[in-house]
Amino acid sequence: MTINCKGQLIDLSTPKVMGIINVTPDSFHDGGRYKDESSILRQVDTMLNEGATFIDVGGYSSRPGADHVSETEELKRVLPVIELILDRFPETLISIDTFRSYVAKISIEAGAALINDISAGYLDEDMLETIGQLGAPYIMMHMKGNPKTMQEQTAYDDLVKDINFYFAERIAQAHAEKINDIIIDPGFGFAKTLEQNYELLHKLELLQLTDKPILAGVSRKSMIYKTLGTTSENALNGTTALHMVALQKGAKILRVHDVKEAMECVTLFNQLTKS
Repeated sequence: MTINCKGQLIDLSTPKVMGIINVTPDSFHDGGRYKDESSILRQVDTMLNEGATFIDVGGYSSRPGADHVSETEELKRVLPVIELILDRFPETLISIDTFRSYVAKISIEAGAALINDISAGYLDEDMLETIGQLGAPYIMMHMKGNPKTMQEQTAYDDLVKDINFYFAERIAQAHAEKINDIIIDPGFGFAKTLEQNYELLHKLELLQLTDKPILAGVSRKSMIYKTLGTTSENALNGTTALHMVALQKGAKILRVHDVKEAMECVTLFNQLTKS
């Protein structure tokens, strides 16, 4: 189970960790935290040293009800960060969190390694064709609507069956556009109620029907802190608990704010599965 990132084969049979760098003022946990070059480089350095395989850079907040950001503004946020990171840490595999094909194209040309699309191509009809032409790995997430409207769209006939059907259709479209390396993200918190998020995690192994690596993004989300009656700042312990569940259910990438703790999870999980 490998993906090709800029000519480098990444083996996902052993789970990997993706560290989050949000260069947005309004992301739910770290919005506004990485405003200048030194804070970004310090955090990337920490994440790489702690064992992150990927660094996920986002310039458009996708939290529920997030404000619209223009394509120009999104590029203005992410391009300098790609250049900054690769100048200091040239080997870094940067993932760009975007649903826009033009942002994806410019980012990959600037040195990013993969694209992480919350809409699986639904919010930009040129996305799949663009990714196919770029030859980059593609993370496709399950969502309905867009960040403004998704929490009004939580009705399903059968949650996991519907998500599997969604991915079957999206994967077929991606293959038609010659996208070889596909990772699926079930979209915890996107067009799902708190109860649905837990149902999805409980049945996560059923998404292995797609035969694609699964990325789990639960880090510090409201499904954790609302259940515990706390805040995202105090949701690390809950995040770690759910990370181990996700790994046991077949997740191959953990997308996280806290790399050290996620890597400890992976190490313990690897030891557990060895015995």
